[in-house]
Amino acid sequence: MNVMVTGALGNVGRYVLESLLSMGEQVVAADINLEKLNAAYEKVNNVKSIYFDFTDSKTFDTALKNVDRVFLMRPPHLGKPEDLLPFIQAMARSNIKLVSFLSLMGVENNPVPPHHKIEKFIEQHNLPYAHIRPGFFMQNISGVHALEIKEQNQIFVPAGKSKTSFIDAKDIGLSIATVLHSPEKYKNTSHTITGPESLDYYQIAEILSEVLGRKIKYTKPSYLKYRSVYINKRGLDRGYVNVTVMLYFMTRMGTAKKVTDEFERLTGKKPRTFRDFAIDNIKVWQ
Repeated sequence: MNVMVTGALGNVGRYVLESLLSMGEQVVAADINLEKLNAAYEKVNNVKSIYFDFTDSKTFDTALKNVDRVFLMRPPHLGKPEDLLPFIQAMARSNIKLVSFLSLMGVENNPVPPHHKIEKFIEQHNLPYAHIRPGFFMQNISGVHALEIKEQNQIFVPAGKSKTSFIDAKDIGLSIATVLHSPEKYKNTSHTITGPESLDYYQIAEILSEVLGRKIKYTKPSYLKYRSVYINKRGLDRGYVNVTVMLYFMTRMGTAKKVTDEFERLTGKKPRTFRDFAIDNIKVWQ
């Protein structure tokens, strides 16, 4: 049987897919952009690319055919938990051995983010689950926040003085593949995974300054200024920006600073440090 990877072109999905292949699994790579999927995976053994859309129930049965495990992620543009409910119901009608949902650290005690309700939907439909609850992605710094670092030598994030236990998406992908590879072992479990240290954005700026050889500052913008710049100047989706504001609000409440050893216990490996990540991704900010 196959493992379905939703968001197979995304930050985490591609690493889930790579790790599953290294474990000898057969993978169904599912995403809304079939052209890009084919370009990425048509020459890769043991991968079948398939068009899949969370908002189109007609794509569900084909995607789930001969699938017994699923990596589930919430696309950023789908802000409401109910958007994922039809697919969760479709999985409940199939012979699924394990759903590994990409959730959020601390979400079990916080009903505000959509991830909380999605976890509950999965459990309420009696689907065997292994929730993966990571800290903030290191890829946020090399992705959505890279522009200001590259062009203005500043980190533009409304996180105040809070600390974050950043984790590499590659490590998240390996964790998810690990639980999907052993569905009976990890059935009905939850895992909070983080990087090896908790850093504030002043420390992130120091590390980037050293790695890049130029001064990077953390400007600590207000929520309103951040929201205005990201919606009005950068043209990002309003719903997406609102979710990030909520996450940074939670970060200021101390929800992102926890460090766990769960990644190492799952995989037998040490999580990557932000310094190593910065060195490997230096070209992104140059």
